[in-house]
Formats: sequence, structure tokens, C-alpha cells
Amino acid sequence: MKSARPAGSGEEALIAEYFRPLATHPGALGLIDDAALLSPPDGYDLVLTKDAVVGGVHFFVDDPPEAIARKSLRVNLSDLAAKGAAPAGFLLALALPETVSPEWLGAFAKALGEDADAYACPLLGGDTVRSPGPLMISITAFGTLPRGTMVHRRGAEVGDHVFVTGTIGDAALGLRLRKEGHSSQAWQLEESAREHLHSRYLVPQPRNALAQAVRTDASAAMDVSDGLAGDLQKLCDASGVAAQIDVASVPLSPAARAVLHADPAAIDTILTGGDDYEILCTVAPERSAEFSRAAGIAGVPVSEIGRMVAGQGTAFIALDGRPLTFARASFSHF
Repeated sequence: MKSARPAGSGEEALIAEYFRPLATHPGALGLIDDAALLSPPDGYDLVLTKDAVVGGVHFFVDDPPEAIARKSLRVNLSDLAAKGAAPAGFLLALALPETVSPEWLGAFAKALGEDADAYACPLLGGDTVRSPGPLMISITAFGTLPRGTMVHRRGAEVGDHVFVTGTIGDAALGLRLRKEGHSSQAWQLEESAREHLHSRYLVPQPRNALAQAVRTDASAAMDVSDGLAGDLQKLCDASGVAAQIDVASVPLSPAARAVLHADPAAIDTILTGGDDYEILCTVAPERSAEFSRAAGIAGVPVSEIGRMVAGQGTAFIALDGRPLTFARASFSHF
């Protein structure tokens, strides 16, 4: 994490205290140089992804620093998983407002280091700056995979089965609970259900354990960050095919099912709300059983939710046989 200030400056001290202990990769050069060095193994490609999170947009400013740290890294790890790549390291840029305290930074760095260890994705370098605006964390993550094997959004074919990991809609419902206190009463949720939805919004669960199966079996893949309906449309557009989804097959947590029972209109939030960070992929029929078997071995739940069909667009078919329509198919910053 480079600095234009001389050694011994406040920025250098901040880096040394909070972030140098995270830079365990030899290519990080102890965070004392202007750049890091990362060489993929022979016969491997380097996969790069970058996501930024901003206070008041991607998280609440009063969220715990541990949760903000984990979300910052995990949204990037989710992208790597969907491409079939194994994490190799990351660069970190921090724009810190005056209100950030040493205690906040200590908790943030500790959680970030724990995740870096857990996912074998060490800190390689980055930058720290003072911000007059909100807190902003930008991470560039690197992954590796055998040459020529990255799974693209394009590649889905007519007849492919559509799979998603985990459960859909929890994070979006959790965000609604944070923003609309009355929803909790209207939905009549038990405390355990509320906590589940809150935690799914606060801290994503990237599916890196499934990366090899995605790389081996999927014809196309991406992570679900902006909502299942909208992200599936992006995959369809890239592949030049359409999709037909059985809404009843979309996996929901008990908490999401409780919300849907109390408020059937919440299906719109569940399917379009975003922040799931699950993997959406298509698999050829002859590979579907093997993909499901590999997911079971990896300990990642997967659900088959539909088929790729000829044409354009997506159709989410409800229990009554009618296609659902959405006010907005996905989250967009602009």
C-alpha cells in the first residue's frame, strides 16, 4: 500500500500497524515497495476482478467494521468463484473519513485478515487516502485457473439446465428490514428469522468451494449480485438464448418463505433485490448429475430452477402457470 509521504508518516504507521501483518505473500514485498509481484503457475491464467463498496450505498455506516471488511473481500471472491478460479491475492484501496478510529481500523483489519487466511487470498498491496466523503473500500482480487478454462457469461445453449447455489432473496429482504422497520411487524417474523435475513445482507457467503465444479461442468456462469432476474437476463443476452424459470424451484430459506407467506408481493424483492452473491450457472443435461454430485462433495447446496430455451429474454413461471412481471428486474447504480 504505497504512500507519497516519507517513512514514519501517519499513513506509513497506519499501514505498518494494521495491514502489513496481512501481507503474508512474498510478492507483497512487505508492503514497502510501490508495487507487488504475482506470477501465475505455468499453464495457468490470471483472473482479475474489482468491486468497490461505499458507505450509505453498499452498507450502513453504523454496520460493524468486521462485517464491512468481510463483505468488501467476499463480493470479489464471489466473482472469482463464478469464473471457476481459485483466489490468489488482492489489492486494497481505502478512502477513510476523519471519523474512523483506531479501534474501528483494528477490528476491520483483524476481520479482513481472518477472511484472507480462510479463503487463501492474501493482501498484496494497495493504497490509503483520507476522504471528505463516506468510507469507501475498493478491492481488486486475483485468481488462477488452468489456461483457457475460465467460465464466461456466454456459452449457455438451448437445453442447458439452470442452477443456483444456496438460497435466493435473503439479503434483499434483510435490507428491507433495515430500511423499513414496519416490515418486521407486518411479516410477523421470529427473531431467528430476522437475524438470518440481517446476517445474509451483512456478510455474503461466497461459493469458492464450488469453483472447480463450475469450471469443469458449467457452460456459462456469473454470480448473483444485482438480483436473480436481472443477472439471468445478462447471462441470456451474452449467450444469445432465453431462459424459462420455475419460480417454485427457486431455493428459499425458511425465513424467506415466512416472509412470502405473510406478503406474497415480496416475491418481487426476492427475485430482483440483489446482494445474494450466489452462483448462477448453466449446465448441459449430460453434465447435470455430475455437477450436482460435485456440489454435494463440496458441501455447497445447488438447485435446478429451469431450462435455457430458444429466443430472447427470461420467463419466471409462477405456480398458476403465468409469467411474473417485475417493476425493475435488477439493482442498478445508474
